[in-house]
Amino acid sequence: MGLKILLARFAAEERGATALEYGLIVGVIAIAIVGGVTAVGSSTANSFNETAGALEDANTP
Repeated sequence: MGLKILLARFAAEERGATALEYGLIVGVIAIAIVGGVTAVGSSTANSFNETAGALEDANTP
């Protein structure tokens, strides 16, 4: 089999392109999830810290 034929078959193959597209979609979704969880985690941590500070102030004589 010649190199030209092999390259032509590779260029015509769509399964690899589809797998690559799915991989990119999964990557973008993963980045969005990590970003969302990080934002929610920071917000939650701030809320807990404010509550802890208010409790400390309330318990101070």
